[in-house]
Amino acid sequence: MMTSSTYSWLTLGLLVLAWSTSTVLSQDHMYTLPDYKDHPCVRQCENKAPPRLCKYHWVLEVYYVLSKACFNCPFNQSDCSRPHCVPADGVSRGIRTANRMLPGPGIQVCEGDTVEVTVDNRMEASEGTSIHWHGILQNGTGHMDGVAMVTQCPVTSHSKFVYRFKAVNPGTHFWHAHAGFQRSDGLFGSLVVRRPPDLEPHLHLYDYDLPEHVLIVNDWMFDMTINRFAAHHHDGGQNKPDSMLINGQGRYEQFPGDNGTLHYTPRAEFKVKPNHKYRFRVISNGILNCPVQVSVDDHTMMIIASDGNSFQPFVADSFNIFAGERYDFVLYADKVSPLRNYWIRVRGMAACKVNYAHQTAILRYEGAPLEDPPESTTWQEAFRGGIKLNPWNSKGTDTLVEVSRMISTDPDDDTMTSEPDRKIYLAMDFNKIDNDRFNKPGLYPFSAVAKNKHLYSPQINHITSVLPSSPPLSQFDDVPEDAYCNAESVQTNCDLDFCSCVHRYQVSLGDLVELVVIDEGVTFNSNHPMHLHGYNFRVVAIEKLNTSTSLEEVKAMDARGEINRTTSRAPLKDTVTVPDGGYTIIRFRADNPGVWFFHCHIEFHSEIGMGLLFQVGTKDQMPKTPKNFPRCGNWKFSGYDDDEDDKDERDAQDDDDEKPNDKTPSCPNSGEAPSPVPVSRVFAFLTFVLIVVKHLGLDHAAQ
Repeated sequence: MMTSSTYSWLTLGLLVLAWSTSTVLSQDHMYTLPDYKDHPCVRQCENKAPPRLCKYHWVLEVYYVLSKACFNCPFNQSDCSRPHCVPADGVSRGIRTANRMLPGPGIQVCEGDTVEVTVDNRMEASEGTSIHWHGILQNGTGHMDGVAMVTQCPVTSHSKFVYRFKAVNPGTHFWHAHAGFQRSDGLFGSLVVRRPPDLEPHLHLYDYDLPEHVLIVNDWMFDMTINRFAAHHHDGGQNKPDSMLINGQGRYEQFPGDNGTLHYTPRAEFKVKPNHKYRFRVISNGILNCPVQVSVDDHTMMIIASDGNSFQPFVADSFNIFAGERYDFVLYADKVSPLRNYWIRVRGMAACKVNYAHQTAILRYEGAPLEDPPESTTWQEAFRGGIKLNPWNSKGTDTLVEVSRMISTDPDDDTMTSEPDRKIYLAMDFNKIDNDRFNKPGLYPFSAVAKNKHLYSPQINHITSVLPSSPPLSQFDDVPEDAYCNAESVQTNCDLDFCSCVHRYQVSLGDLVELVVIDEGVTFNSNHPMHLHGYNFRVVAIEKLNTSTSLEEVKAMDARGEINRTTSRAPLKDTVTVPDGGYTIIRFRADNPGVWFFHCHIEFHSEIGMGLLFQVGTKDQMPKTPKNFPRCGNWKFSGYDDDEDDKDERDAQDDDDEKPNDKTPSCPNSGEAPSPVPVSRVFAFLTFVLIVVKHLGLDHAAQ
């Protein structure tokens, strides 16, 4: 017979087993990775309906194309759509994912909803991250803008960060990592903010605006981006995209099957009903210098919005989309005789032309045969003539129409007619200079290495921008003033000597700011899509002058009144191209205090210095920092907390040194309460206490 003591200890063992099992179950639950396609916030937006809190949980990981989760994909096409399977274009490579999806989970909400995303960083190699909500203005919530080392510290490995902001500006936006090259390797996804139908200016132009009619296009490489970056910048390796993706899918790699058959990974498909009109939303997560032409065979497109801002409808045969831009168009599915399917084509130019990078998706008519369109899918066949919106490095004509000629549906304001309070000229180019990071004078200067290893530095006003050691928005006083510079304050000739600093312009809250952004175009026939965080701006002028130009030439033209600025209904955008050998002029009212990044959205250009910060307002005008917001920055050893004997010596040493950010950097989970203890553990613990008490009582009675 089992004694009471034996029974008690056996029960204790079972409880310990239950405790450990609850831990395993808890960890297993973490890998239930939802795609959120059926999220309750995906709904018809209604007037006067209460806004919702829309919560998401993303697990960020280093993952792999065609992993074991794909089983027999692409030979068995149904395997390609298994959970956790990322087929991409069939080329196996490492990637970075949110919830093991490419693209990551889409967000579809209504204007006024609150978006709350828990970012759970489980990427290997202790890699920090941040997520930027591209197109969301973050008025009053600048700390949620998600720019590592500008608005926040990176979210450290094995920790979580909760982003929380209101979706106050409707339109087609997207989210992407804003640390290192993570968005280039897969950390991106759509973010669509809809409004009630009666507030939508173009509602009468279409029958359907469906969540599944969002297209994300991007150029794609066949290995991790950091490998290409290191090879190109340190040894002259090629930096040309290999392929392209539409919604993370496409065909490239061939898989030989039985009897000489070839198998491919699936393309993206978009279904339409005959004789109905559909709103499509196109997002560019462009990575390298790859402008993308978008077209639909045998269909025209009525383009109605860009970067979330509507303009008067413009009918075109194709449009170009640059990195960071978004365009909405209406497609009339009226090709019914005969009823068949058509190619949606994306065709890369510039750097993408080297490897003829392109991709296709299928516009599938309901009732049409389940077969691919008959036309060729080559890069050459993807060229589309006719009317094109947003040309790449071309002078505007009747058929090549700059986006600055679109007519906004938003009413006029004084940004287009008032005299600007601040007028800033920003000249960009690839400059031949000994950048210490890549051409070390005295060791391997520019002049000493082979021509194919020359690295021309992408700069603004001959300044290479670096990120500060602490984010200035949340740790304003931890960035010393001498870390900043701009063309007016720098104390050297940057045409001859390499200049590098935290490139910053300060503007007063409420200023009307005009930026004359010039691509001098001396070195390459390239272009730069420039994105401004925190603002929509009016695009008042775009012009390509010649194969090259200069800051001085554009200033002289401006002084002579030779630049024609739009003075009424200029389109609103947050990302715009600057043509090579030309200029783009934008204006915005600096009414959103904070520290905002303005940068080229080509990944390699931004990473090595083609960007700057706009500090809008003074320190006391900045938005309030959320409680317990993570801190980071420089640190130096100065003893230990309990080392009182050296306190006076340390204080004296600190007085002699320049002021550092010598507080111990902290990196806790931010914005999230500690995880609650599972009920099973609480029950097990209480039962354990009762058993111990009972056991002790029985033993005492036995004595």
